[in-house]
Amino acid sequence: MKNNSYKACKSRLTFQIFIFLVSINVHSQQLKAGAAKRIITPDPLISVSGGVGTPQPATEKKGDLYVRAMVLEKGTEKIAIVNIDNLGWPAALGNRARKLIKDIPFNNILIGATHTHSAPDAYAFPDEKGNYAADLKYLDWCVTQIADAVNEASSNLEPAKLKIAVGEAKGKIAYNYYAPELYDPRCGIIQALGTKGKNKDLPIVTLVNYAIHPEVIGSDQGILSPDLIGPLYDRIEAKAGGMALFMNGAQGGMVTADNRRDNDKEANDWAECQRIGNLLADEALRILSEAEIQEDPKLYCTSTQAEFPIDSEMMRYILNNSPLKMGNSDQYVSTTLNLLNIGSAQILTIPGEALPNIGYYLKRNMPTEHPFLFGLTNDAFGYILTKEDFNSFKRYMYVSRTSLGEKTGEILINDLLTLIQNSPTPYK
Repeated sequence: MKNNSYKACKSRLTFQIFIFLVSINVHSQQLKAGAAKRIITPDPLISVSGGVGTPQPATEKKGDLYVRAMVLEKGTEKIAIVNIDNLGWPAALGNRARKLIKDIPFNNILIGATHTHSAPDAYAFPDEKGNYAADLKYLDWCVTQIADAVNEASSNLEPAKLKIAVGEAKGKIAYNYYAPELYDPRCGIIQALGTKGKNKDLPIVTLVNYAIHPEVIGSDQGILSPDLIGPLYDRIEAKAGGMALFMNGAQGGMVTADNRRDNDKEANDWAECQRIGNLLADEALRILSEAEIQEDPKLYCTSTQAEFPIDSEMMRYILNNSPLKMGNSDQYVSTTLNLLNIGSAQILTIPGEALPNIGYYLKRNMPTEHPFLFGLTNDAFGYILTKEDFNSFKRYMYVSRTSLGEKTGEILINDLLTLIQNSPTPYK
């Protein structure tokens, strides 16, 4: 009798342990999401940069500059997606932030730039004498703000589900300055919603991916600004809740904000930033509204190192003479390319401004209905053209001159296609 009782007790205990271990495993395999942001508006204001050349003094601001971070975790996979309101964010700065981030693999931290032309110089562009006007103390501070935002987002992880959608954003948002219709009107959205507690069924973070130059205000008006991305953030957070995050796309050559007026002039004020930012936000939320909930999405991240020849004398001079030490070779520059699968979405990173035809080709070869391209991510090496376009048209003289060289596009495409071929297919 005692033996039978002992066996029954042991059986119940074994069953309870089994259920406990299963529940732990299920809990550890659940997708979790967290988000955090930091204001990085310099006080007092400092000069702003729209590209190569001397930064222009800023005397006022329209909106604040931010660092925004989202962290996703499932099982042993953990990633961070970060964006900063700046023209570009070189890996020389991004890698310093990565070293300050806890518990996320170095190459799983994607850092991109919105590409606003009204933020401080993050390249420390050298002039012909090797002098620079960038504020290095400000850049050092931004590095710590990036790390702090990611670490906070990581510490705030909570169980989450996803909504993912890609669709055409309609209305007067973007166009190609060189050839008006040659741009990608698709907008991709990834939204993480809580599944428990105060955020149950509410957005934690909404990521918007769209190709556009945020240069309505530009660098020559004496205004520091996130440009149209600021109103985009405000609108999404007011209408949906949670935190908004923007990642640019293949906006090179020259996919810009459609601020054209009927009199052949342009609207270059904050009101136009608000019009375009609000419209893009509304379109993103409209596209997302019909997306199905992905309750148990998969998470996958991989990376590769790409090596690009430096053919441009101007780019070689910048890379080797900036005090940020962005390069150490006269011949080649190396950078990290990422592929992410987040539920049904597949994401590729581009270390600069790829022209729209490269963007279309990459998306066409991604095995999903939800393709995303994160331009100006992990590095920002100027324009990226195919060898057929490089120096081929008078219109392309500027973008060719501010490109690493003729082979950049071909190497980028081949390396990213190899990542796709060697990675699992995204699925919910």
